[in-house]
Amino acid sequence: MELLLIVLVLIGLVVGGVASTVRIVPQARRYNIERFGRYRVTLQPGLNFVIPLVDRVNTKLDVRETVYSSNPRPVITEDNLVVAIDTVLYYQITDPRAAAYEVANYLQAIDQLTVTTLRNLIGSMDLETTLTSRETINTRLREVLDDATGKWGIRVNRVEIKAIDPPASIKEAMEKQMRAERDKRAAILHAEGKRASLILEAEGTRQRSILEAEGHQQARVLEADGEAKALERVFQAVHANDADAKVLAYKYLEMLPSLAAHGNSFWVIPGELTEAMRTVTGAFADTASKSVDNGNSNGHGDERRTPPLPGPRNAIEQAQREAHEEAAKAVEEAKEEAARADRIVG
Repeated sequence: MELLLIVLVLIGLVVGGVASTVRIVPQARRYNIERFGRYRVTLQPGLNFVIPLVDRVNTKLDVRETVYSSNPRPVITEDNLVVAIDTVLYYQITDPRAAAYEVANYLQAIDQLTVTTLRNLIGSMDLETTLTSRETINTRLREVLDDATGKWGIRVNRVEIKAIDPPASIKEAMEKQMRAERDKRAAILHAEGKRASLILEAEGTRQRSILEAEGHQQARVLEADGEAKALERVFQAVHANDADAKVLAYKYLEMLPSLAAHGNSFWVIPGELTEAMRTVTGAFADTASKSVDNGNSNGHGDERRTPPLPGPRNAIEQAQREAHEEAAKAVEEAKEEAARADRIVG
């Protein structure tokens, strides 16, 4: 019985010794081994063997990339404003021995170095530059931290500023400034739109005036041409048919109602109307004289003679001259209208 107990004890000691000899290191982990208090080796992932009671595991380190977020720290800018800045740090342990023995607490050391570097950088910038220079601050922080943590066996892969919080009064002032800037831009855009609208409206009015003037000019020219052609055809017909002076006088009388048409309150009687009236009067007088002569010849009365009427050829020539004068006057008016249209266009 005693022998069995001794065997069990020996088996237990062997199993415990073997268990204390074997060390299994997970992936992405590193174990620092000390022998009698002195660094001996860093165990790699997998199965490792150590000497029991002689070797011991000092530190277990994770060599994966790790994220460290710092608390907001007050920083004074060049224009004496206090802003709270918090950062996010991405780092990775590259040398487990240096990370365990070169620095007591590498996270605290990195945090303090970050705060010191931030205060040096922000202290040389005003608030406006600080808010718009995040990329510059990140690059400078990474350079300083990477240079300082290299001897600690740590590589800083990336540094980002998570937030920059100015005081509440500064935030309110900035909001008012931004609101004023937006109102200013809105007023400028409204003024530019109104200016463009007025320009377009003026261009449209100018184009309309030009087109109306050109249309009026063409209408006057065509009207004058039509009147000239009509008068020319009428005079040709009168001249070809050798109209009597009585017919011309009748035409004068026939045109009298049209002079007072369309509500005209003032109209002028041409000087030739008197001659036409004399012609008509003479014609009627001639008719009456012929009647009297016939009676006298039947009754053997005294013979009376009326003064001769003006010939039809003279009346036709006078009418032609007047028509040519009217046509020339219409052409001159068309030219004046065209000149006024050209001045409007210019």
